[in-house]
Amino acid sequence: MLADLNLGDGQNLGTASGKIALDCSVRETRQGNFVISTTDFFFPLVDSPYLQGRIGAANVLSDLYAEGVEHCDFVLMLLAACRDMPTAEREICTAEMVKGFRDACDEAGTAITGGQTVLNPWPIIGGVATSVVAKGEFVPSDGARAGNVVVLTKPLGTQVAVNVHQWRNAPGNKLWKQIEEGEVISEEQAEEMMHQAVCSMARLNKNGGRLMLKHGAKACTDVTGFGILGHAQNLMENQVAQVGMELHTLPLIAGARAVNDQVFDFRLTIGYSAETSGGLMVCLPADQAEAYIAAVREVDRSESWIIGRVVEDPNRNAKILNDAKFLEV
Repeated sequence: MLADLNLGDGQNLGTASGKIALDCSVRETRQGNFVISTTDFFFPLVDSPYLQGRIGAANVLSDLYAEGVEHCDFVLMLLAACRDMPTAEREICTAEMVKGFRDACDEAGTAITGGQTVLNPWPIIGGVATSVVAKGEFVPSDGARAGNVVVLTKPLGTQVAVNVHQWRNAPGNKLWKQIEEGEVISEEQAEEMMHQAVCSMARLNKNGGRLMLKHGAKACTDVTGFGILGHAQNLMENQVAQVGMELHTLPLIAGARAVNDQVFDFRLTIGYSAETSGGLMVCLPADQAEAYIAAVREVDRSESWIIGRVVEDPNRNAKILNDAKFLEV
């Protein structure tokens, strides 16, 4: 739908076509710098309003980091307080969401300078994140070349983990009963799966983003609502070169595949399970990928994986190979 706005060539410097696509608006200022900005918001998906606020901020900032931007200059917060909650509960939950959002922004080294607050049937939090950079201080999203390898900085499966957590806490839920009766995963495994998902969603992509320039990244996007294959396809359609992507390895939160295959098909193994505050999917020169992974591991104490390669393809297709490996992490 946004493509129908028909902004024209050269309007958005973050894309090969100059139109709306991918993660951010990238505009050159009259003074010769570049303004990179993005917006997003979320409904509740975890029990803790504090963590909901933190995840909301991490997700908004992730789009900037996907451009290889190290610093966010300022954030505007979008907040909806739940009008259907009792007053005391609404005040506590709203304050905790704001605190989580602010703490994540503090960790990112940015400032919340304003925003908008409304009453709504559901609590919502998100924001608008903006960076002002000079030429050469960000990675345009259209430079992938055949021979690049693809690195992912967070595992997949957050949608599965969140839903299993909801099933487990809903009395008499049929899907959780199916998991228990089929011994698909244990209650302890479900708890750990949710814990890993929350830790992943709440972790900033800042270090993965700031290391992109150092290691010669050619293009990047973050993996969120379209699933990994949806975002891979969007990324390939945005390239200057006629290239596609082949995904040969998918790292999954432990337990997510079993639930997906045996209980409910989230389309996880075919690449279309939605992710929240997912990892960066970075196209790098082959001789830089391992160094990039090691550098991210050192600062974030978390693993990244080589998941695919960029190949010549006039049709610009992204696909998961038939013999793809699925890693439980």
